[in-house]
Amino acid sequence: MSSSADALEGGRSSLKLAADKYRSILNDEKTGNIRWRYGGPPIFNTVNKLFEEERTHVWPEGSLEETVQNAIKSWEMEFSHKIRLQDFKTTNPEKFKLFVNGREGLSAEETLRLGSYNALLKNSLPQEFQYYKPEEESFESSHDAFRSALPRGFAWEILSVYSGPPVIAFKFRHWGYFEGTFKGHAPTGEMVQFLGLGVLKVDESLRAEEIEIYYDPGELFGGLLKGPPISETKTTDSGDNTAEKQSCPFTH
Repeated sequence: MSSSADALEGGRSSLKLAADKYRSILNDEKTGNIRWRYGGPPIFNTVNKLFEEERTHVWPEGSLEETVQNAIKSWEMEFSHKIRLQDFKTTNPEKFKLFVNGREGLSAEETLRLGSYNALLKNSLPQEFQYYKPEEESFESSHDAFRSALPRGFAWEILSVYSGPPVIAFKFRHWGYFEGTFKGHAPTGEMVQFLGLGVLKVDESLRAEEIEIYYDPGELFGGLLKGPPISETKTTDSGDNTAEKQSCPFTH
């Protein structure tokens, strides 16, 4: 949302922490004891800019909606950028389960191993109907694929919160701009997005114990597969393939 939620940007940052108004746990971290996936804490400036420019709600400071929104962003940040569960602050690793579209729950260890994208995109469709195959992707390849496709990040916002803790029900929106290649498809420059529902169960310390997510992956992939296959793009009179001249984020 996270996989996730919007940590497509970030990662290969310096060890110096920058204040993040939506993921306050980053501002309190003691970096010396934390094992970061990309060597240091992430920086979310680009996706935060997209979020602030295009969110549909600006929730009052301290409201339940703002609290839940920031909690989910922090949860996704940890699963995407930390490599040891012992360093997590947002999750109760002994009890944690992630359920997506009614499938069998994934433990904290399984979610961390798969990565948030693969965890959220697992499905039971026959192989010939799967437009994305999580079992063939690693943590790194899945994040690289979406980071390539959505170079400005994959922003996430709360649309509604229906109940408060310990069982928090909410509606969300996830969006970005298809400005890079995705699985052999040329970018369209258009917005891709999907809406979903979630139920978050927390303990007395507000750490996540269970998360249920319900959404239609077709909303997301309908936009990502809209771009023409690169192998089918036309060759110019000079013999240059127009798709090959697209800037590829994997090489920069």
